[in-house]
Amino acid sequence: MALDPLDSRIITALIDDARSTYAEIGTRVGLSASAVKRRVDRLLAAGVITGFSASVEPAALGWTTEAFVELYCVGRTSPSEIGKALAKFPEVVSASTVTGDADAVIHLLAADVQHFEQVLERIAAEPFVVRSKSCVVLSRLVRRNGTAWQGVETQ
Repeated sequence: MALDPLDSRIITALIDDARSTYAEIGTRVGLSASAVKRRVDRLLAAGVITGFSASVEPAALGWTTEAFVELYCVGRTSPSEIGKALAKFPEVVSASTVTGDADAVIHLLAADVQHFEQVLERIAAEPFVVRSKSCVVLSRLVRRNGTAWQGVETQ
């Protein structure tokens, strides 16, 4: 589905604050509340908007250690096999296949370094894992809600 500039602005408004009313979004983008609702319903039906959620500071939940882990797998391990295995770990925030030497990159959250080490050991025990390489986050420099395209309007 191609997005027009109004769709992009509506999505940006929802990313900024998913609790905004259709009237508030309409004021921001120059549409009536009912027109915004119709567009949001269409974007939901098309799968462009996949849901609404709250962003929570992980430290508030006791998850103070954040890391990125490069995962190196045996042979031709399929992305679906990697994804299925990693989905079992609640500490895995996201996992992606990547270009370069690693087969996947994992974003992890843990309560502390000891917890991180335990998770890393459990992931390393997966039969397809050859090795991993970790980077522990010292501080976040940029953090965006929603997607990285927030604020970018289509032409």
